[in-house]
Amino acid sequence: MCQMGTTGRRRPGRGVDAWGGVPTLLGWALGIAVTAAILGTPYLLFAYHSPDLHLVLDSLDTGVALLVAYLLLGRYSRSGRLQDVLLANGLLLLGLAGIGLTLALRMLGLDDDRGGVWLPVALRVAGAALVLAASVVGARRLAGRWGRPLKILPWATVVVGLGVTWLLRDSLPLALAQTPPASAQRPVIAGHVGLLVAHALTALCFAAASVAFAAVARPHAGGRDELIRLLGPAFALAAFARLNYLLFPSLYSDWLYTGDLLRTASYAVLLVGAAREIRHYWSMQAQAAVLEDRRRLARELHDGVVQELAYIRSETHTLAVDSGAGERILAACDRALDEARAAVDALGRTSDEPLGFVLHRAARQVADRYNANLEVELDDSVHADDEQRHALIRITREAVSNAIRHGRADRVQLRLDRHGQRRRLLVQDDGEGFDPVSVRQHAGGYGLTSMEERASSVRGAFSIDSTPGHGTTVAVTW
Repeated sequence: MCQMGTTGRRRPGRGVDAWGGVPTLLGWALGIAVTAAILGTPYLLFAYHSPDLHLVLDSLDTGVALLVAYLLLGRYSRSGRLQDVLLANGLLLLGLAGIGLTLALRMLGLDDDRGGVWLPVALRVAGAALVLAASVVGARRLAGRWGRPLKILPWATVVVGLGVTWLLRDSLPLALAQTPPASAQRPVIAGHVGLLVAHALTALCFAAASVAFAAVARPHAGGRDELIRLLGPAFALAAFARLNYLLFPSLYSDWLYTGDLLRTASYAVLLVGAAREIRHYWSMQAQAAVLEDRRRLARELHDGVVQELAYIRSETHTLAVDSGAGERILAACDRALDEARAAVDALGRTSDEPLGFVLHRAARQVADRYNANLEVELDDSVHADDEQRHALIRITREAVSNAIRHGRADRVQLRLDRHGQRRRLLVQDDGEGFDPVSVRQHAGGYGLTSMEERASSVRGAFSIDSTPGHGTTVAVTW
């Protein structure tokens, strides 16, 4: 036999799923349509006197912002990513700048046209800046010593803001000098220049963050991150809400503007993302429980059945082999050990490993037992679901085992690639080969039938090409 060896190459994944920008494009389209209707239709009213509805929407927006910030802090505690904590802080500032800050300012006697306007506006600018920063830092992890200071940053900002507002309460300029309008049929760009600049900066931050989040909203190993994917459309709507506030500043608590509706639509999208985040969390909890049970079963099999089979195999060497009984028992033990180890491997592994890596490991385990050379060529972009993976693993093990044990092959090639629009698994060897028809008729061909049935169960096509003296090729296309 040749010395065992494994050679081969991996081809990088070719297919990257579609850009996660479709929801973001819809958000931009809605914001553009609403803003264009306001600018181009003089008969459209975009401000209504409704104090109750204004208060309800403010409360809902604040609640959603705080909920999503809480969920993101939970993600940060598990992932340690800088993006999560920055985004949580930004949303927390946006939430605190709402109804909660209004009540705090009223208790301190600062709820006038000065402090009651400038502090919420400043917090919203800071929150938008943090959101923009979160959109560009990527998956960078945060050093542990910076975690606690960043968590208290929003609260410290609010406290400092309240203190500064209290000290400057008599010197702050008026944000709006005019009185609330009786109706609104056209934009009125009014207010202090600082107020208009703040609205413009906030809109630009949200718009840039929307594009950045859409660009990174691609699937990862565990699936698509729905919360990150929905940040694109949410902040697109938030950007147009701020643009509408620039066109007609919404600073009167008894008036409802299109900017308020766009802002609430933004938080509604965030609420959908929060619901999916919660569902994903509980799904991961259930999967973790199942995985732990599978690992427990794998340990039991390894420490029990596998050890007993290994003992039986070692004791078989004491049997007389001239009658062939010892050799047959050894072969049976090898097959039983192979099956037991395959079961342990299947129970103890997760499904997020690349398909090529899993098949390579399965083939290598068989090749190692018989000291055969294994060559691999794997395309990492080829994937399969859990049922298909299990069938492909069993086919790979069976094909490699047959090539070495029955075909007496010195070299086995494992290939995973794309064949046109389909995916293909090939196991080729340089062994003695055989006549598939004759094997099926005279020996039952159970191994071939088993591989064919497994391929059929996952809606795949199975073929075997072999000629005596010229090796064998097993192919599965799905």
